[in-house]
Amino acid sequence: MPDFSLERLHWAAGRERVAGVDEAGRGCLAGPVVAAAVILPHDARLPGLDDSKALSAAQRQRLLPLIREQALAVGVGACSPQEVDALNVLWAAMEAMRRALADLAVTPDAVLIDGNRVPPAAQTAGAEPPEASGAVPSAHVEAIVKGDAKSLSIAAASVVAKVTRDEAMVALGGEFGAYGFAQHKGYPTAQHYAALAEHGPTIHHRRSFRLTR
Repeated sequence: MPDFSLERLHWAAGRERVAGVDEAGRGCLAGPVVAAAVILPHDARLPGLDDSKALSAAQRQRLLPLIREQALAVGVGACSPQEVDALNVLWAAMEAMRRALADLAVTPDAVLIDGNRVPPAAQTAGAEPPEASGAVPSAHVEAIVKGDAKSLSIAAASVVAKVTRDEAMVALGGEFGAYGFAQHKGYPTAQHYAALAEHGPTIHHRRSFRLTR
């Protein structure tokens, strides 16, 4: 289960505002990549919080208002399917994370990011594609492999990103009922492939992904 072990290392060094960052939707055939950044206080109490993938939809829905109520700041960023196609999904996920950090109401003193990469503007100059702009806040930025299972801040961000994206896909399901977005959320399921075979892709599908089996 995630805890505050990683955050405490920064708190002990005087870095009080530690942002956890995670994304949702990289493996989907349709819809945006959504990222979230969450700064939690030392005394946050979020019983049952875990990596969003280990939680049921009902558990995530229960935790979301608790996270928003207790967090010092929550930021959300997204990249559209068109941006995924233009940047590729890895760069789009990094850009969504950068946007989530930029959306925070306060600047973090340190950033913990799920995965093995940090948003491109935090790397060396010239590493980012020209479409990705802006910068990660001047802070201690660290990529944590399987961070959503280690850090409460990252786990909180994973829940915010997942629920935010799922809600967007449910809304798309009301507009494009034949595709079953409300059920599979854009992931590559048999139902989704069958709908694509029958109806073809929508404007919300990622044309750079293989959309047929």
